[in-house]
Amino acid sequence: MVASLHTNGEVSLPQGIVRYRDEGTGPTLVFIHGLLVNSALWRDVIAALSGQFRCIALDLPFGAQTVPLHADADLSPSGIAQLIADFLVALDLHNVTLVGNDTGGAMCQLTIVNHPERITRLILTNCDAFEDFFPPLLKPFASGARLFGTRFADFLTWALQTKRAQRVLMATVSLRHADDATLDAYFSALRSGNREIRRDLIQFLKQVSNRYTIEAAKSFQHFQHPVLILWGKNDLFFSARNARRLQQAFPHARLEFVSRSRAFVPEDQPVLLAQKIVEFVGESSAFGSNREERGESASEFVDGSAVSTTPTTKEE
Repeated sequence: MVASLHTNGEVSLPQGIVRYRDEGTGPTLVFIHGLLVNSALWRDVIAALSGQFRCIALDLPFGAQTVPLHADADLSPSGIAQLIADFLVALDLHNVTLVGNDTGGAMCQLTIVNHPERITRLILTNCDAFEDFFPPLLKPFASGARLFGTRFADFLTWALQTKRAQRVLMATVSLRHADDATLDAYFSALRSGNREIRRDLIQFLKQVSNRYTIEAAKSFQHFQHPVLILWGKNDLFFSARNARRLQQAFPHARLEFVSRSRAFVPEDQPVLLAQKIVEFVGESSAFGSNREERGESASEFVDGSAVSTTPTTKEE
C-alpha cells in the first residue's frame, strides 16, 4: 500500500473536531504522535501494516493539526489523555493496541493509567517519561510558552519558515532526509497564520509538567497487559536510562533498542517498527502466559531486514 500524508476521517468530540487517518481491517492499532508533527509521522508504518490491521492515527493539537479545537478545550496533558479516551469511545474501538512516540508516548502513559478500559497492549517508542517531561534540551518549549504565550508560537513559525530550517529541526529527531511533501505535512499548519492552531499548541505547552508523568508511573504496575518498548539508539533527547526504567516499571514489558534511529523511530525505521508490531501482537498470548519474563535486546535494521540479538532475561 502507498503511504499517504493525509487524513481521511474526522470525528466531533466534546473538545472539537479531530481529524484522523483510518486504513485497513483487522485488530485495531491506534497511533499517537508528538510535538510539531501529526498523523503523517506513521504513514510508512501504516502502509506496511494496513493489510493485517486496522490502523488509526489521530491529529492532536500539537501544532501540526489542520483544525483547531474549541477555545475552552482542556489541553493539559491529562486533557489530551481524556481526548484520546473520548476518541476511542466515539469510534467504538475495543482491544486497542496503543502506540506512541515522542510527546505522544507520554500521552499514552496517561491514557493507560487513567482510561485503560479499551486498551489491551501498549507500544512505546522514544518518548517523555518520569522526570523528563520535557527532557532538559526541550524544556525551553514549555518555558517559552509560559513566558511569551502565542508570541512564542509566532517565534517558532518565524524560525521554521524555510525548508532548510525545517530540515535542521527534523535532523535532530530523525536520521532520514525529509522530503518537501513531508515537511509541508508537518509545518504548513503552523505557518498558515491560523491563530487558533498556534493557540492550541501554546495551551498545551504551557501546561506540560513532569508531575503528570511522575504520577502516572506510580500506576504502571497495575497495567496487566503486554508492553513493548522500542528505543532508537541514536536519540539526542530521550534517555536510554528511561527506556530501561519503563521496562522495569511495567509488569509485562519487553525492551528492544533500535539501531540507526533517532527519536522518530516511525520515520527512521518504519519497516522494522511494523515488523515488531506484527510480532508483538502475535506473541501477546505468550506475554500473558510467561509473566515473569523481562527481555531486553538490541535490534538492527540491515539491508531491508531486521536483525536482533538473542533476548536476555534480566535478573530481578
